[in-house]
Amino acid sequence: MNEQSNEQSTVEESESTSKNPRTHLQLWVRDFVISLMASFFIITFLYQPVKVEGTSMQPELRDQDRLFVNKFAYNFEKISRGDVVVFYYPRDTQKSYIKRVIALPGDNIRIDDGRLYVNGKRVDEPYVPKRFYDTRSMADMVVPPHEYFVMGDHRSISSDSRDFGPVTRKLIYGKAAFIYWPADNMGVIH
Repeated sequence: MNEQSNEQSTVEESESTSKNPRTHLQLWVRDFVISLMASFFIITFLYQPVKVEGTSMQPELRDQDRLFVNKFAYNFEKISRGDVVVFYYPRDTQKSYIKRVIALPGDNIRIDDGRLYVNGKRVDEPYVPKRFYDTRSMADMVVPPHEYFVMGDHRSISSDSRDFGPVTRKLIYGKAAFIYWPADNMGVIH
């Protein structure tokens, strides 16, 4: 008999909790605050959603694509040739650019009639379709320490290190990780 009364009291407590609108509101507020805190942490320290504006990274990234930038990646790994990075534009740090890393600090880079040479070797660039090549040339240069030479994949229209020079490490704040919208372009960024 004693067990039955305990069961009834538990059921009654749970029914009274579910009928109390104030308790529902408190639970909802608690869950909302926890969600906000988790979102703030993720956006501040790990992944930031960004929108691509422009066509300089076509075909990999298209105008209006939405993607996540991994802001944490370069705390544990080095920036590598071929990475697609997001950085503050050196001439106006209120703007962000997204480009591909072509050369690392200390690399010798040269562009001859649109063909890229790094450390004296011709670089095969499968991410740049032939229709996006240009014929610009650039004399030999050595990328300074703590700086990276970046270029857009759509070479004929990209404003990049050929125009504004190498980007310092402190301006690079993330690695493009994943396109989440539109669905037809969804996937990991190579």
